[in-house]
Amino acid sequence: MSRVQTLTVAVAGVALLAPSASSAAESVHLRPSRTEARRVAAGPAAGSALPTALAHVAVPHRGRVESVARDGTREVLTRGAGPGGSATPGPARPGPDGSGTATPDAAASDAATTTGSATPAPTDAGPSPSGSGPSAPATPGPVTAADLLARVSGCTPVSQGRYRKDRGRAATVPVCGTREAVYWKADMDIDCDGRPGRHCNAATDPHFSSSTAFAQSDGSALSSEKLPYVVVPAPSSLWDYREHGVRGGSVAAVVYRDRVSYAVVGDTGPADIIGEASYAAAESLGIDPDPRSGGTPSGVTYIVFKDSRVTPLEDREAAETQGERLAREFVDSAD
Repeated sequence: MSRVQTLTVAVAGVALLAPSASSAAESVHLRPSRTEARRVAAGPAAGSALPTALAHVAVPHRGRVESVARDGTREVLTRGAGPGGSATPGPARPGPDGSGTATPDAAASDAATTTGSATPAPTDAGPSPSGSGPSAPATPGPVTAADLLARVSGCTPVSQGRYRKDRGRAATVPVCGTREAVYWKADMDIDCDGRPGRHCNAATDPHFSSSTAFAQSDGSALSSEKLPYVVVPAPSSLWDYREHGVRGGSVAAVVYRDRVSYAVVGDTGPADIIGEASYAAAESLGIDPDPRSGGTPSGVTYIVFKDSRVTPLEDREAAETQGERLAREFVDSAD
């Protein structure tokens, strides 16, 4: 075989690496460079073999360029390894016979690269962003008037008889009790006693008294205008509030229509009359607080929580905070 024929065979071997195609775009035309032609014409060097392939001959294959390395393997373009996501060359998988012909797996990889599509690999997404895990328990809303009224819909009397709403009226109001509280349903008269103010003084209230049964932390009388408080009947054989966990500063919930106001026990009244509260308590419930003409004849529920106490007694904010907590416990409890 002549040297030219040998070169032709070597080049034909390289051409076999590319799949055959009928179109002109896929045909392979290989021409030796002048250097290679001179090398063939001069003959092989002593002890050396003829080259098996030309170095890095570009072979068109389905619209992309594949480099042919000196060892007979193809450098296949693979995705995403180069800068900016560009394809980078990588060695093709050799066939079973050790040649540069791609195996079926490599051919499938070539097809995916050629079409530009890829199947995304499964990823560990971690916890769902929607927070599908266990959620924290919801915080209950404020206790409503309906909640409290439902809790005191019945009555187990703890008083030895009934109270009058006003002097000269029939005694119709019992004091009822549960394990957590005592309560009664009556009218509301305005108690304007205590420290004199713009609305509560001897001029505005013909029955005004500058003292209250229970005092502030500094020893002075309570302010009816500023502090919501309720009045309990003075101890008697009819009922003694002290024997039922009630004292000055005990926390009370006062309900009128759809409103709830938290107060303290701040004063005592006649031993046979019930249903009285301070100027500030009436005002907080939307009841006319005027000591002469204000108040309401019925529809007020007084709930006093046993063994509770606000300290100092005049701390209105503390009364509201404790009242909300005790009211929630009272509503949620089951006697």
